[in-house]
Amino acid sequence: MPGSFGNPHPAVNAPHRPAVIPSPGWPGALHHPDRNIVPAPIDEHRAAAETGKPGIRAWPSRVTAGEAAMHAKESMYRFTIATTMLLAMGGLQAADKKAPTDAELIASAMRAAPASVAKNATIVVPGADGTMRTLRKGTNAFTCMPDNPATPGPDPMCADKNAWAWLGAYMAHKPPPSGTGIAYMLQGGVDASNTDPSAMKPAAGQHWIRTGPHLMIFGADAAFYDAYPKSATPDTSVPYVMWAGTPYQHLMAPVH
Repeated sequence: MPGSFGNPHPAVNAPHRPAVIPSPGWPGALHHPDRNIVPAPIDEHRAAAETGKPGIRAWPSRVTAGEAAMHAKESMYRFTIATTMLLAMGGLQAADKKAPTDAELIASAMRAAPASVAKNATIVVPGADGTMRTLRKGTNAFTCMPDNPATPGPDPMCADKNAWAWLGAYMAHKPPPSGTGIAYMLQGGVDASNTDPSAMKPAAGQHWIRTGPHLMIFGADAAFYDAYPKSATPDTSVPYVMWAGTPYQHLMAPVH
């Protein structure tokens, strides 16, 4: 199954949304929660009497319980703000590193198919709401998607019209349409299960199924798939059937 879809749950493929945070140009409390706490007003005459040095604005030698509670509360408030900002800034930096440009997404998608197919294909990417955003309008029957960062390995995909309709039915949990379709994954792909179309991760004790460069055939007659292995742990170096016995069975054919 194409790893760019991975699982019929659009949220898995939704692009990461950057965090919205306040301006980082805040005071030194960002680095130390107590740095900007201003001491309470001091009675200079009392300070002079206690220190013997006129004009010394020392921190009071006697602090009431109310003052101590107030300062502790202010310190905790500043610490909370600082921690929240640092976490948000770290999340934004991570988002910046993970968010590719449209040009990078197009280049990733085009690596899924032979150049003669990819150069004229439509390029789309799943949006935050699960709908597809068109990055480039094509002129042939193929539609390509870039790598899905939620899966452990590069897995861009290019599918023809019939294969795209098949994939749409799979994502919507509907019966696949009639008609044979083909899709390319020349960067390879990974799948959570060769038997369960809804698996989001490998079952306990199992591992991701990694298939090298391959193409897929959807919508063929059952007799066609009966000619190929249907193991739960397939030899991915030869053609095999994924999700055998389900409405979503299809052939995985390595391209060497």
